[in-house]
Amino acid sequence: METQAHLTANSNRQNNSRPEANFPPSLWGCSFASFSFPQTVLDEALVFTKANLDSSAMQSSPRLADHIRNALIRPFHKGVPRIEARKYISFYEEDESRIDILLKFAKIDFNRVQLLHRQELSILSKWSNDLNFAEEFPYARDRIVEIYFWANGVHCEPQYAFSRMMVTKYTKIVSLVDDTYDAYASFEEIQHFTNAIERCSMNAIDQLPADYMKVLYRALLNLFNQTENDMGKQGRSYASYYVKEAFKELVRGYHAEAEWADKCHVPTFDEYVGNGLATSAYGVIMAASFLGMEEVAGGEEYEWLKDEQKRGDCASGTVECYMKQYDASEKKAIEEIQKMDVNAWKDINEDCMRPTNAPMLLLQHFVNLIRVTDVIYGNDDDAYTIPSSLKDYVTLLYIEQVPLYEFVTRRYYMYCKWCRIRTLSSWWNSLLMYCNKTSSDS
Repeated sequence: METQAHLTANSNRQNNSRPEANFPPSLWGCSFASFSFPQTVLDEALVFTKANLDSSAMQSSPRLADHIRNALIRPFHKGVPRIEARKYISFYEEDESRIDILLKFAKIDFNRVQLLHRQELSILSKWSNDLNFAEEFPYARDRIVEIYFWANGVHCEPQYAFSRMMVTKYTKIVSLVDDTYDAYASFEEIQHFTNAIERCSMNAIDQLPADYMKVLYRALLNLFNQTENDMGKQGRSYASYYVKEAFKELVRGYHAEAEWADKCHVPTFDEYVGNGLATSAYGVIMAASFLGMEEVAGGEEYEWLKDEQKRGDCASGTVECYMKQYDASEKKAIEEIQKMDVNAWKDINEDCMRPTNAPMLLLQHFVNLIRVTDVIYGNDDDAYTIPSSLKDYVTLLYIEQVPLYEFVTRRYYMYCKWCRIRTLSSWWNSLLMYCNKTSSDS
């Protein structure tokens, strides 16, 4: 996001002119920053630009047409900053008024940070492999790359490396618990595991009826202990308490869903949404994210996070639940839930403008979490379960370097040529192989 703003601003400054209206999607993107007030100018702009952009794309140059189509699919305001920055580098490179030295600095910076991200992913892959998650839990989704993509979408800056690592580790455990409750464990086993989580003690491991649950429980407690040790060294022992409490709240939500399923109970929409505030895992993700943000995330900020979880609103829910509560048709239920999603974005924009005790940096990371979640689950997609739609993003962010004009290292070129990737699993394996190779060579 900053890359795009800097490149555009400097280009206009060089021409000694105001910004040119050479990017039709700009008004379209800005219109998504509207509030939940009655009809506003930005709401009118949304209708106006939507009606004209399709025809503009057909009449524009290929370069601008692609830019317009991308904006129609995912407006800049809803885009993940790191992805948007990478796309804009390519767009700006074809701008005749570009500043070459600024463009080169942007490319070098992107590639430099990408090397750090590769190293982090290599470390996390080794952590997951050492714990033997794939073999211990064959029924669960093995998605360490996708989880890291999620964490990276919240904050990609180098100084938040520890946050990314902890968010990825906790989200991996969350995913295992989710799959265990949803698709594998009996309700009796789920009850035992939920009770053990409430105790959060190694003494509770004997009450677990299955070995696979003991492995999962031990991995979680070890992560809690690691967090306590790391936070103790920083003088922030309270932070580990909030992470643990957020995880307990999440598991209570999973238990409620399992109980509904066991009793063949279809909850009302309000029940589902209320429980969804916990099972969204936002509480755990943000509590883990705060671990690496000691300069702005103190005890007051963790309390603020707890309050936000209680007062929050969840725009998504099952169509079936809505139909049951409001006696609505499937079509009507879908339409109403989509309206809730639009209004939720307006609430987010409004909250970011409202005075609050929370630092703007934390609010920005919340918005980024929503953005990356929308990339994964938007448009009726579940790219976490079926990750083929994430392949291009992963390639863009972690595999392909930004070419520095015609200079591409022979080593990287030969590696890419050797890969000959044809399947999704090959993309992931190739990425991890290259990360491990880069790490060992360094």
